Order: sequence, then structure tokens, then C-alpha cells
Amino acid sequence: MTEKQYAPTKTEKMISKKVEVKNKVETPKVEEKQKKQEKTTEVKKEQVKVKKEEAMVLFTSFPVSTKYAMDICKFIKRKKIPYCISYLEEVIAKKKVMPMKGEYAHRKGEGMMSGKYPRQASEKFIMALKSLAANAVFNGLEDPVIVEAIANYGQRPHSKMGRWQKKRTWLKIVAKNKIKKQIK
Repeated sequence: MTEKQYAPTKTEKMISKKVEVKNKVETPKVEEKQKKQEKTTEVKKEQVKVKKEEAMVLFTSFPVSTKYAMDICKFIKRKKIPYCISYLEEVIAKKKVMPMKGEYAHRKGEGMMSGKYPRQASEKFIMALKSLAANAVFNGLEDPVIVEAIANYGQRPHSKMGRWQKKRTWLKIVAKNKIKKQIK
């Protein structure tokens, strides 16, 4: 056995690979590709989009005070999504008051007992409601109304040095189509 046969150089390896590739006969794969495309189009035709009856948003660690979140959830229940978004934007601008339970000062407004202007909570809720509106459009809801809005305590991680606990809320908002009453 000679030294070249035992340890060929890089150029000799590349030359031998080129010779092997030329010796291979290419088979037509066009027919196989067409068959695969036909199968995928058949599968896509079979999958019909199922129209859902509700849209839902779920946040497990929502960075909002649970107390504020409960009051906002109570307010937005049984209302339309665009109205809630516009109202919360007015709360941020301090033009309207968010009604809240507890020992808060009285605010000006029709039938308003006590309320506040929760700016940061309103900003986060606007984000959640926009997400809910997008889900409603995707699911094919025509006139969505918020049916369920629940806020509970979430996992509260400690902040820097473990001294304080951060505010976290578990939030679930569900919207369904508005049921129109038929007059007989």
C-alpha cells in the first residue's frame, strides 16, 4: 500500500467526490412534489374554520393592583369593548372617574359616590381589551359584549432584596355576541 492511498490529500478527496456525484443518475422528483402539493391542498380544503361563540383573554401575572383590577372588572362587565376602551382613556386623562368601593373621596359625576383615577391599571386594561377585541374579530364575533371579567390574586414575587412583594393579578375576560331579543 502506498502512502497516497493510505492518506489522500484534500484535493484528491474533493476530486473523488466530484467523480462520484457525476456517476449518480438524477431521478425526476417533479411528480413526487406535485403529489405532495395535491395532498396538502386536499387537507386545507377539508379544514373548515369553526366559528367560535366567545373570545377570551387570560393573564396570569398582570402587573396591576388586585383591588383596582376588581373594581375595573366590575365596571366593564356587560359593556361593549370600544366603550370600555374609550372610558378608560378618559380615566387616564382625568376627565372621568372610575367608581370604586372603599373609603375614597367623593368625585363629581352623576350618582358617583367614591372613585379614583387609576392611571397605570387603566393603561394595562386598555392593552388587555385591545387584545380581546382582536380575538373577537379573529373568532368571528360581530357585536361582542364582555360577559365575564374576573380578577384574583396572582403569584406575588418579591422585589429587590426580598423586602416587598410586587402587585400581581390573575385576570380573565370573556366576550360573547350580544343576544338580540326578538319581539313577537
